Amino acid sequence: MDFKPVKVIGAGLAGCEAAWQLAKRGVPVELIEMKPTKHTPAHSSSLFAELVCSNSLRSDNIENAVGLLKEELRRLDSLIMACADYTRVPAGGALAVDRQGFAALVTERIRSNPLITVVEAEADSIPEGPVIIATGPLTDGKLLESIEDVTGCTLHFHDAAAPVVTKESLDMTKVFSSSRYDRGSDYLNCPMNAEEYFRFVRELVNAETVPLHEFETPKVFEGCMPVEAMAKRGEKTLAFGPLKPVGLIDPRTGKQPFTVVQLRQDNKAGTLYNIVGFQTNLKFPEQRRVFGLIPGLENAEFVRFGVMHRNSYIDSPGKLTPYYSLKSDESVFFAGQLTGVEGYVESASSGFVAGLNMANRVRSMPIVDFGAETAIGALSLYVSHGSIGDFQPMNINFGIISPLDHRVKGKRNKNAEISNRSLEILDQLLKKEVFRHEDHC
Repeated sequence: MDFKPVKVIGAGLAGCEAAWQLAKRGVPVELIEMKPTKHTPAHSSSLFAELVCSNSLRSDNIENAVGLLKEELRRLDSLIMACADYTRVPAGGALAVDRQGFAALVTERIRSNPLITVVEAEADSIPEGPVIIATGPLTDGKLLESIEDVTGCTLHFHDAAAPVVTKESLDMTKVFSSSRYDRGSDYLNCPMNAEEYFRFVRELVNAETVPLHEFETPKVFEGCMPVEAMAKRGEKTLAFGPLKPVGLIDPRTGKQPFTVVQLRQDNKAGTLYNIVGFQTNLKFPEQRRVFGLIPGLENAEFVRFGVMHRNSYIDSPGKLTPYYSLKSDESVFFAGQLTGVEGYVESASSGFVAGLNMANRVRSMPIVDFGAETAIGALSLYVSHGSIGDFQPMNINFGIISPLDHRVKGKRNKNAEISNRSLEILDQLLKKEVFRHEDHC
């Protein structure tokens, strides 16, 4: 059967996932992407699914909510998860990827799919449906105005990314390899004594930042708080935050350092590392000067400096359904961080739900409701129903998944039981006709 092509605007994580799920079910896709003609302030590569912040997709343990969401997406045959697993790099209990390799693999899979036509153009308005808008949190210009017209408003916050340095430029006489609690050696650790730490904090809080002209007092998402803003909350804030030394022993002293700056592998070759938790809005020369005070980073070569940028998201509750379609026009779907989901895996999750349900709508099949007992369903319900008070971007967490109907002793045991329940429900859902596809991918 011939279906009308679905337009997917944006080839980020959500857009690529949505396009893949549509094509997998025999629905042709026009994937509209403005790169390489135009880039956002945060993007530099012409590849699809570019990771602009961390290269980590966070915990891979199902006792953690994002680990559960990953496992759900794996069972649902997610493109993003398949590419992430294939390009993973050592990161302890987390799933981190070779940033370039991951984006290249997603791009190759999308471009080689016969049902996906890539259109290199900038969308300046919402086209007639069926369409999935996955243009990301940096959506601007006429398209953002068009989105504001149909949704009533958009909201904004500021996001930040951490710098990346070369391994060969580090002073390895001051750096040791170890994961917390002796769980391997996946991280590089720069130990600091009290004198070094407090000197670093003094310089950090007084360093020059890049002015943000859009807002006098910009709202910053807590999960991406610039390290300098965190340090201004108190001189020991970083010591109890990203620099906490818990579970790390310096092999040269046999003791736990006062604080530790961790670096995580950023590419498969192990030549690049990002500075964990060091999202920043410092001016580039200041990043080199202040971060150079960290033992081992005195002569670090920065291949990417940290940046800060505006993110936009829709005030989704009341505007979107639990399937990410507009309530006012269900031929228009949204996906990705523009909906108010926060994080790489969460963006892929929204793209999966939007792609699956758009495919089912086009094929005159029932819409899939994942329910609040699964991570993928709880996230879509949060976005569509919101929370008490102002709507805020949200990572997946056990707090938005339906609780158990009985008490379980211990947080880890409770989380594990919630995860097992979710996966059992998902396995039953997968047997239904609504998940049928034609193996076009």
